[in-house]
Amino acid sequence: MSPKKNRTQNFIKTLPRNIFSGFVVSLIALPLGLGLAMASEAPPIAGIITAVIGGVLVSILGGSHITITGPGNGLVGVLLIAITALGLESTYAAIICSGIILMTLGFLRMGKLADFFPSSAIQGMLAAIGLIILGKQFHIMLGNKINRDSSVDYLLEIPNTIINVFSYKDKGLLFAAAFGILSLCIMMFYDKLRNKYFQLVPAPMWIVIISIGFSYYYELFLNQPNPISPAYMLTGIPALFEIVSEIPTPDFTKIGSFTFWMSVVSLTLIASIESLLSIKAVDKLDPLKRRSNINRDLKALGLATIGSGFLGGLNVVTVIARSSVNVNNGGSNRSANFAHALFLVIFIGLFSTQLTRIPLPALMAILVYTGYKLASPQVVRNMFTIGKEQVIIFFTTLLTTLFVDLISGILAGILITLVIHIILNKSAGLFFRNIFKPNVLVYQEKEGNYYVSIKHFCSFINFFKLKQQLEAIPENQDVIVDFSKCHFVDHTVMENLHNFQEAFSKKGGHFEIVGLDMHGADTEHPFALRKIIPVPTVFTKSQTKRQLLLEEVASNYDLEYHPDKNNDVEDLYRFLYFETKHIQHSYNEFKDLKNKLHLFDIIYSEGEFIAKETIRSTMITIDLPISIPTFTIDKEGFLEKFYAIAGWKDINIVGHSDFSNRFYLIGENDDEIRDFFSVDLIHFLESNPYYHIESRGNQILIFSKERLATIKEIKALLDYSKRLEKVLLRTPVLV
Repeated sequence: MSPKKNRTQNFIKTLPRNIFSGFVVSLIALPLGLGLAMASEAPPIAGIITAVIGGVLVSILGGSHITITGPGNGLVGVLLIAITALGLESTYAAIICSGIILMTLGFLRMGKLADFFPSSAIQGMLAAIGLIILGKQFHIMLGNKINRDSSVDYLLEIPNTIINVFSYKDKGLLFAAAFGILSLCIMMFYDKLRNKYFQLVPAPMWIVIISIGFSYYYELFLNQPNPISPAYMLTGIPALFEIVSEIPTPDFTKIGSFTFWMSVVSLTLIASIESLLSIKAVDKLDPLKRRSNINRDLKALGLATIGSGFLGGLNVVTVIARSSVNVNNGGSNRSANFAHALFLVIFIGLFSTQLTRIPLPALMAILVYTGYKLASPQVVRNMFTIGKEQVIIFFTTLLTTLFVDLISGILAGILITLVIHIILNKSAGLFFRNIFKPNVLVYQEKEGNYYVSIKHFCSFINFFKLKQQLEAIPENQDVIVDFSKCHFVDHTVMENLHNFQEAFSKKGGHFEIVGLDMHGADTEHPFALRKIIPVPTVFTKSQTKRQLLLEEVASNYDLEYHPDKNNDVEDLYRFLYFETKHIQHSYNEFKDLKNKLHLFDIIYSEGEFIAKETIRSTMITIDLPISIPTFTIDKEGFLEKFYAIAGWKDINIVGHSDFSNRFYLIGENDDEIRDFFSVDLIHFLESNPYYHIESRGNQILIFSKERLATIKEIKALLDYSKRLEKVLLRTPVLV
């Protein structure tokens, strides 16, 4: 079969689950698009137009596979300033010019420009954007519309707004504030409820459903109007035919002004950075380990932005939160992005009148939470754990962005990073003397390994040289990166090298860093900058109460206990469960004397950036002396039955209807799996508690819940695993 025909068949085969994933994403994109547009002082429908145009054009012309496009969080502050300074029609013109520049950057293959920004400066810029969003929308969330001159003034006014809530006498304002607080609570606690049925509906859509239901309750059951003040209800949602007939006309009369081009540059800078960061993050989530064509994506995003500007939309960017949801719901190609745009058109066409029942505080609560995630205390704590110098870079960028503007902020971040690097190395010559010298040597050894040697220094200034060489190496090969001749390696490089390590391990390759033994770091964080110093810092760690109990359990079961972190987790990516997840490390490990049983606590995450959710769980793997069929089995519920519609096929065992109804069984070879599931194995599974069990041939993975297990649960897991192993080994395997 030709590769083209095979791709077509695979596209058709996966289309149902991509349509399903697009539908789930659209449930998030609808309220978020409305909210982001309103936060930018644009018409609410502009956010939906952006998502639709981006979803259609980028899905057809783009170079990424599983990303979702639409209005971005990072552009809210820039668009707000642009609309305030230029007016709405002139801002549409600035958006069009920004799209032209973005498309030009794609044709010039300038996707690598994102590598020239220090990681901590980017974090500081994004945190500032988060504070701008939070400060502006917090007051509306609590029913207090105010106008202030700057973003800092809005932030300083937050305590007064909170105090004023307790003095409201207007019932409409009290209901508005109450709905804002309720919506914020939904956003905050949604991820804490690990219920697959509840989480079928994303948190923003729960807010929409509750808002509309609340309105109808007062209208139909109490025969009263909505008690929320009309000034705090969503307005200006046109019908589908009105959107087409009322397309705005961009105003290019201010194209010669400095303010116009400052807006264009700012829009282009943020759109490109947000998109490039999101594309790189989503590529790490791709279960098929594909790499996006970034320059092709820039061209598509630029063209989509031009179209969006002409039709009354905003800048089109790649968005990480919605892309993460797409991956977690089975999206595997660009048809999911197209489907999400199509569903948005359907929603507006059928339900535009219902959207006016949504209170503004509810939508603003979504944005307040988004802003908080961008600038949460955890972000600052992470900076401290990486290094004190990163905190200085972070806050310099953040404060300059807040008090001056975005471009000044990112330039200040770059400048302070250079100054800090010079001070740390006590030499400006190390950088300026070697900046134009080739510092990366790559050759393939006889054994087939790729050896990469780096000299002088490696920082955000010249990392693109190393990145170009590493990207040219197939990710299923073995790579040795040697820093023994390099005097200085900065945080941005260490973070990016960690990303390369993940990419190589997921594709069966091996990426090892050597030569940093003589380099020291101020913290134990793996992303901390490294420089040659005489004595590296040493860290110690004491055991917790739980670890002491685990040590006792291990002794009782004749197992070895290792509390330390273990970063050697590549084998776990073989399991289907971890294909779309990022594993940080395992720890608190139990191992038997033959090293075939391996119980461990593990930290991993779903999604990336503000959508990232870290999960801690307890699991066990067992190496088998025989090879069994590859399969995954779990408790079957309503959600698993619904998966069949989206393309996932449940394997039923003939003559065991109770088992087939209670368990969800999938695998690569239906007949082989049916033959393997003996009566003993079926009876064992039916008569024991439910566990997630996954076979990869000669190894099985078992766990119960997406949380750390108690001591009692660990004992039960050990007992269950040993008994299951005996049953599996008694089961005949067809050769």
